[in-house]
Amino acid sequence: MNKYKKLMSNTIIFSIGTFSSKLLVFLLMPLYTRVLSPSDYGTVDIITQTASLLMPVVSLSIASGIIRFGLDKRIDKSDVFSIGLVTILAGFGVFFLFSPLLKKITFISQYTLLIYLYVFMALIKQLCAEFVRSKQYVKLYAFDGILATVLTIILNVLFLVVFKWGITGYVLATIVADTLCTLFLFTIAGLHRYIKLGHWRPGLWGSMMRYCIPMIPSAVFWWITNVSDRYMVTYYLGEGANGLYAASYKVPTAIVLLSTIFSDAWQISAVESADSKKRSAFFSNVFSSFQSLLFLGSSGLIMMAKFITSILVSQTFYDSWRYIPVLVIATLFNCFATFIGSVYLVEKKTTLILGTVISGALINIVLNLALIPRVGVNGAAIATLASYFVIYLIRAANSRKYIKINFQFPKMLFNTAILILQAVIMITEIPYWIPCQIALVLVMLLCNFKPILRGVSRIIK
Repeated sequence: MNKYKKLMSNTIIFSIGTFSSKLLVFLLMPLYTRVLSPSDYGTVDIITQTASLLMPVVSLSIASGIIRFGLDKRIDKSDVFSIGLVTILAGFGVFFLFSPLLKKITFISQYTLLIYLYVFMALIKQLCAEFVRSKQYVKLYAFDGILATVLTIILNVLFLVVFKWGITGYVLATIVADTLCTLFLFTIAGLHRYIKLGHWRPGLWGSMMRYCIPMIPSAVFWWITNVSDRYMVTYYLGEGANGLYAASYKVPTAIVLLSTIFSDAWQISAVESADSKKRSAFFSNVFSSFQSLLFLGSSGLIMMAKFITSILVSQTFYDSWRYIPVLVIATLFNCFATFIGSVYLVEKKTTLILGTVISGALINIVLNLALIPRVGVNGAAIATLASYFVIYLIRAANSRKYIKINFQFPKMLFNTAILILQAVIMITEIPYWIPCQIALVLVMLLCNFKPILRGVSRIIK
């Protein structure tokens, strides 16, 4: 199959599952913002983000190794899955010994047991899902996304509306959904057949650890870049302000949605093209269409920020729209940096990912400390944008040692300038801001229509 067509085919299939799971964020926002107060929503955000930090540490980032080594046709899939399972179980056993430390974190001390359950089931679910994807059971992977969406919606309504369990119900809904999805994957994919602990291969485990362990500090520093502002907003401005900030983050999720759908398929194509002589052209062509699509989507989101917020959240959370424009641009460069990260995954140069992420994390912390007390919540959004932009620039320069991707910097600079102008117009609410936004979106469309059309034509050919 043509590599462009295979990439698009996998993207469409993944989109069925991924779109439904990411759509969940939008479907449940009206429920969350009506059932939970800004303070409760801020606490929920801290709980889930803390769990996100713990997951790569507890599992030694083994999920990254599952997809990379699972796609290698020379390696026995049973060895890969068994190593992943044992690593997670051993890591969780060690993690359990540190429960007294977790209980000392003021914001989440009373939810320690929920965090443990959340981390464990999320890791097991992630292991099964990534292994299924590495086997290229793309339809099953997509259906699992749909199942997770349906289960989470039902359980959220049951726990939050019927039982009125509040913060506990929110977290427990995700735990139960992950448990049921894990059982589904285990049964349908017959994953028990790949558990062969007696065939342990120390050599393969060592190779996977050399690949995965650099991803642990990378994940931690990436988390700092993504989430440290939530803690600082809570510290400086209170849990209510963090609740608004967390709500505003949900709208840029639409950009993450497009990127995630594509990335699930792209990782397979990127690894399969590792030995291709034309991979530079392949990466460049794909990135050209990818960036054009995301720029266009970002432009539309900024224009519609107020309207989307009025639909998604209750009146209590409406002011969260003010933080959306900057966060949309920040999320855009996060997606670009993630795309370039696939170069390091293909080349198994995961240590290089660490250096770029450390730079972004340091910038994020310094700017958060400087801007949040002076600018308020938007100071955190600006710090996030600056850190993602720096990560992108470093990776764009460094990755050319391995794959020479044409990033089309002049065009990217022009598109970014349009987005910044849109953000300024939206936040300041100048007179006639609506016609100005429409005009800028049309300019963005004219600038990016051809690359998207070229991408479609390559698939049709």
